Amino acid sequence: MKIARTPAPAFSAPSSTGGTVSLSDYVGKGRYLVLYFYPGSFTYGCTRETVRFRDAQAELNALGADLVGVSPDALSTQCKFANHYMVRFPIVADPDRTIAGAYSALFPLLSRVQRLTFIIDPDGNIAARFHHELLFEKHVDDAIAFMKKVRGEA
Repeated sequence: MKIARTPAPAFSAPSSTGGTVSLSDYVGKGRYLVLYFYPGSFTYGCTRETVRFRDAQAELNALGADLVGVSPDALSTQCKFANHYMVRFPIVADPDRTIAGAYSALFPLLSRVQRLTFIIDPDGNIAARFHHELLFEKHVDDAIAFMKKVRGEA
């Protein structure tokens, strides 16, 4: 779903690839960022969604988008998860749910993270938002379709 372009909230957090990952690492570089939130590593749906993103990484990269995953798990869990499933893009640790809160990715009245995907344009604006709690694999399809449309391939 395309939305009105609003500035993406800044974030900076440790990731599975080592070091800190920030929104500023991606803004102004001429590429889009696919930023997806998931409730927890090593769960059935979150694993399937992340593996689908992993498998689609080359296609999304070729379409001009980079990937970052975010969940409330501790950094040690993120690293184990990424290593176990051979995920090469950053998975960010957000145990205090600060990033999820900034992106309104928490269920109202709960501290549980929703399954949301944002596409952030090269200028740092949210260009699209996808929300499918049960159709977790659809996030990848939506991201690819959006990027193809941006590039005039759809």
